[in-house]
Amino acid sequence: MTIKGDLLYLAHRVPYPPDKGEKIRAYHVLKHLAENFRIHLGCFADDPADEKYAGALKDICASVLVVPLNRKLALARGLMHLMMGGCLSEAYFRDARISRFVADIVQRSKPKAMFLYCSAMAPYAVPYASSHRVLLDMVDVDSEKYRAYSGNAAWPASMLYAREARALFGLERRAALAFERSFFVSKAEADTFLKDAPEAIGRVGYFHNGVDLAYFSPAQDFASPFAEDALPIVFTGTMDYRPNIEAVAWFAERVFADIRRSHAKAEFWIVGANPAPGVLKLAETAGIRVTGRVADVRPYLSHARCVVAPLHIARGVQNKVLEAMAMAKTVVATEAACEGISAIPGKELLLAQSPQEFAAAVCSVLNGQAGVAQAARARVEADYQWAKNLRMLDGLLADSTPKGSVREESRPLQTAGAALGIAS
Repeated sequence: MTIKGDLLYLAHRVPYPPDKGEKIRAYHVLKHLAENFRIHLGCFADDPADEKYAGALKDICASVLVVPLNRKLALARGLMHLMMGGCLSEAYFRDARISRFVADIVQRSKPKAMFLYCSAMAPYAVPYASSHRVLLDMVDVDSEKYRAYSGNAAWPASMLYAREARALFGLERRAALAFERSFFVSKAEADTFLKDAPEAIGRVGYFHNGVDLAYFSPAQDFASPFAEDALPIVFTGTMDYRPNIEAVAWFAERVFADIRRSHAKAEFWIVGANPAPGVLKLAETAGIRVTGRVADVRPYLSHARCVVAPLHIARGVQNKVLEAMAMAKTVVATEAACEGISAIPGKELLLAQSPQEFAAAVCSVLNGQAGVAQAARARVEADYQWAKNLRMLDGLLADSTPKGSVREESRPLQTAGAALGIAS
């Protein structure tokens, strides 16, 4: 391995362990970049349990700064900034310790490039944009998520969400115009951004997520966590995250009863850390189980009869869907949960929107009629390998690439905008 120099990597949360959406992508990008660069990592820990992972990250990084972040204080700071006309997300992750870390690394290590994970980290690199190659992975158009929140929230929350959507999009747009390249998790997500920021067309691209295909493999043998005669329907995800909370509540309250009428042994398993009070309450319904944090989600996926992703608010690509597909499971999902995933509906996963459609699709799987599991695994093998999808970063960070240029080999796969009729 030939090290090409130093690279500053900033993330809004500790990118380890790779056990949930934002950490999965952040970790695999970090690990990939560490193959060619000495990484200097600065990140936040808004969960005290994450601070212990600094040691593991030092195994792949030259230096690591993990800044503890008090969620309540950060939220209060963000709300105050929002009421004054600023961006809540930017203020939430504003900290002088990260600013000093960036300045010190720039002066001491003279990094060849900066990689930022999440738009909220963009302000730390803006002062260096004219002198350094800066790549920003926005992953999702986070401003769109707040816009969706505002549409189904009561006042005054709806007003605050709408205000944050506007302020955060302003930050996303400024970052896209300031930095050499900004990425999203899919072409659909990149095109969503470019509809409102077409002037950024030459600076915006995307790269897909990946799945650890050896780890999420149907060939592995796991003991079943379910009763022998159960028909388990599984949802996985962090259960204090609003879209996940709303998804399982919708399924439990509007879909599950219809399934139970046809399949009395059906059970709905909600598998994931930090279940919110509303999620815990769902377990009072017959046939619904809430696990909380589990050591390994794979036994639940391996022995599930069906995996569901009934999300109605979702941005980017759902790793929970890809992981289930990699385990050769039939996934029943809403359109929102499938956005940005290249699977063919009806052949590699099942699409359903209304409660009636969802119940019918799940029942078809429980009846053994779907037959898409092996095709699901094949799709993930073809399109979602980390090494393949991250290869384009190597071209952009090559020493021979002058700052601000676009390498031709990265254009066909990564350039967004064709669907908009915008020339790139």
